[in-house]
Amino acid sequence: MDFFETVEKRVYVREFEEDPVPREHVERILEAVRLAPSAGNLQAYEVHVVTRDAVRRELAEACYGQDFVAQAPVVLVFSALPEESGREYGERGRRLYAVQDATIAAAYAQLAATALGYGSVWVGAFSPSRVKELVKAGGTPVAVIPIGVPAENPERPKRKTPEELFEWII
Repeated sequence: MDFFETVEKRVYVREFEEDPVPREHVERILEAVRLAPSAGNLQAYEVHVVTRDAVRRELAEACYGQDFVAQAPVVLVFSALPEESGREYGERGRRLYAVQDATIAAAYAQLAATALGYGSVWVGAFSPSRVKELVKAGGTPVAVIPIGVPAENPERPKRKTPEELFEWII
């Protein structure tokens, strides 16, 4: 599908089939992540790919009991690496750019998953210390993204109008 179709089709999916995501599809998603833009091209983030059932179940608990995290066959955990960005950009790199790098990469993962026919959801409600411990992250977890074959077909939620969102300065 083309880019705009992918963007239009991407919605949050919180119910997944048991079907596995083939490794080659996970690798294509990760390649999109690798190609995502980042401040100074530093890629000041890391991604943990979780497929082990027991760890996915523990991640679901760390996400305050959001069971769909364990239901998805693949969970990507994105962590910012503030010190990597900070070496180049100082405090602004530590506080902002590393988080932006990780979140842009996570958004690319969601778009790539959608383009391949998978569903995903952005999970931001979690215990950062517990998620960090579970995946042995070197950085600060900022997003948990479960990915799998959708078991639901949710409608796109109401969005703000262009007039509410955009201000043209001409």
